[in-house]
Order: sequence, then structure tokens, then C-alpha cells
Amino acid sequence: MSATAEIDDLRRRMTGSLDVLKKEFSGLRTGRASASLLDPVTVDAYGSQMPLAQCGTVGTPEPRMLTVQVWDKGLVKAVEKAIRDAGLGLNPMADGQLVRIPMPPMTEERRKELLKIAKNYAEAARVSVRNVRREGMDALKALLKNGKITEDDNRKRQTDIQTLTDDFIKKVDEAMAGKEKDIMAV
Repeated sequence: MSATAEIDDLRRRMTGSLDVLKKEFSGLRTGRASASLLDPVTVDAYGSQMPLAQCGTVGTPEPRMLTVQVWDKGLVKAVEKAIRDAGLGLNPMADGQLVRIPMPPMTEERRKELLKIAKNYAEAARVSVRNVRREGMDALKALLKNGKITEDDNRKRQTDIQTLTDDFIKKVDEAMAGKEKDIMAV
């Protein structure tokens, strides 16, 4: 594989990490209810973990209310439990096959809670980017060991990979700073 193809592959994988972070951030709504807030929730259904979206229809009938219309009556309790245990600070209430989830008011405490969740997402993205870097560096070591590249090529490619990693870590930090500003805005 050529050096540019290796870097392009690493860039694609790091971009994937950044995209996941942005998707997770989109689920952290500050003032209004958003169906994407429930995207990371998985339900223990039929003996396995299923995304909430495969168990019911998520809706936002009001700005401060989410609903989940559960398709299978037997899963209502499991959906309720999954939302409660998801660490999002939500308190769902079942009403037949409809689960209502009122959005808590944005108190200072709730903002700090959301900020903590956002920081965890950002740290997971940084770790993911660093893992991609480590895999790239390991591949370089293998190429060097097998005599497929020279010491000079190895050093140059290591520098390229580190520069790429630094760029993506900076993008993660910028995304986190933007989300922090969004969450803390009153």
C-alpha cells in the first residue's frame, strides 16, 4: 500500500470517529426535546440488545416532551427501564403502549450533567483517534521490520500520521468547545 493510500485510510477512519462524536453531540439537546437524544439507548428485548428505534416510534409532540410508541406491548417496561438507565437524566412514564418522557428543565445542575456526558463522548473520540494512530504506527513498524520501507520513509510517515492525529484531536477539541458553549448558554 502506498504512503498516501495509508494516510487516506487513516484519515477516513479518524473522520469516522469525528462523525460519531458529532452524532452523539446531536443527541445532547439543551433546551428542546429531540428524537436523536434517544439514539444511543438500547433495549433488552427478545434476549438481545436492540436499538430503541427498532422497538417503537420516537416522537416529539411538544418542545419539552418525547414519546415512544412501543410496538410490542410486552416491551413497554423494558423500554422504560432502558431510557431510565441510559444515563441521560430522563424519567419516562408508561401510558399503555406509549412511553412519555418529559424533558427536565435546564437547571445549572442539568447543564453540568450534560457537559459531563459531552466530555465523556469527546474523550471516547480522542481515544478512538489515538487507536487509529497506534494501528498506523504498528503497520509502519511491520513494514520497516520486513524491509519494505527505509528508516527515512518510516520517520516521514510517522510524522505524517502524528500530524494527522494532532489535526483530528484539535477538531474533537473544537467540537467539544462548541458543544460546551451551547450547553452552558442560558
